[in-house]
Amino acid sequence: MRRLAGILLLIGCLPLAGCGTLAYYGQAVSGHLGLMAAREPIDTVMADPATPEWVRERLAVVQDAREFAITELGLPDNGSYTSYVQLERSAVVFNVFAAPEFSLQPKTWCFPVAGCVVYRGYFDREDAERTAAQYAAEGYDTWVGGAAAYSTLGRFADPVLSTMLYPDDARLAGVLFHELAHQQLYVDDDSAFNEAFATTVEEVGVRRWLGQDGRDAALAEWETRRERAAAFELLLARTRARLQAIYETESPPAEMRADKEAAFAQLEAEYAALKAGWDGWPGYDRWFAAPLNNARLIPSATYRGLVPAFRLLLHQADGELADFYAACGALAAMPRESRDAEFRRLLAIAAEPGGDPTR
Repeated sequence: MRRLAGILLLIGCLPLAGCGTLAYYGQAVSGHLGLMAAREPIDTVMADPATPEWVRERLAVVQDAREFAITELGLPDNGSYTSYVQLERSAVVFNVFAAPEFSLQPKTWCFPVAGCVVYRGYFDREDAERTAAQYAAEGYDTWVGGAAAYSTLGRFADPVLSTMLYPDDARLAGVLFHELAHQQLYVDDDSAFNEAFATTVEEVGVRRWLGQDGRDAALAEWETRRERAAAFELLLARTRARLQAIYETESPPAEMRADKEAAFAQLEAEYAALKAGWDGWPGYDRWFAAPLNNARLIPSATYRGLVPAFRLLLHQADGELADFYAACGALAAMPRESRDAEFRRLLAIAAEPGGDPTR
């Protein structure tokens, strides 16, 4: 009944929508039901002689990480991630991001279950590309990014997807912790809160999961990647600041367009210098494969912008996750204006020397 109720909630809004919106919800419902119908219990998949050994080995990591998430991280214990779906595509959903040509404010879309979010997801890449092209024709900067997983926030027993089976243990466990964190706490209409909270839980989860078995080498490698990610995010934050200053001038469009292009060229040059300091490690080369525009900067701002504030809350809770979740829940219950003001206060503290204990 819970599953049926979720579908009816989606379908119930369709008569109120236009044809384009109706078609969008149709693909969302049919794509999700297709995933649900394709689920197989992980134990069955692992026992099947036809299952490739690498899949079996990855699923064993999933089972270990899921047990850790429940017993050590206090994340929800439900039917999620006890089944598996093999996909024949590179991502489970393809998300469209859009922002005006001279603004970093992302376009938002509102849905009956997830509330308002800064992306519009499609199960078919061509559908996503078509939507992105429509917004581009209206003058928006757009980008289509694939997602390895998505959460139904506990309304369904979400499966493990083949797109989640990264060869790196830490990355695989991190995706699982991140998605379960969305089931732990989710605030309607606040993507920045939701993604930063889940990212913080992912970080602490991976660190503790690798540390439990004394996997020092794997932990050191993960910490190195995390430090590099922080350095790259700093480049993106600086670029956003430069662009914001450009857009606030409200100069003639041609002038702002040239300054915008120069800001992205500076980002590329700064990344080249950063990469040289990493002995040529190419971890973010793919980020530059797509055209650079305002929409490309939306995910990084959404997923990482509030992370220092959540890290500070975790530190103030002495690392006790139950207390941390309670503090985050109290924040979530605040009116949006009050919550945003509290985040500004926390971010100011975190920005002080020694303010972010994990930096």
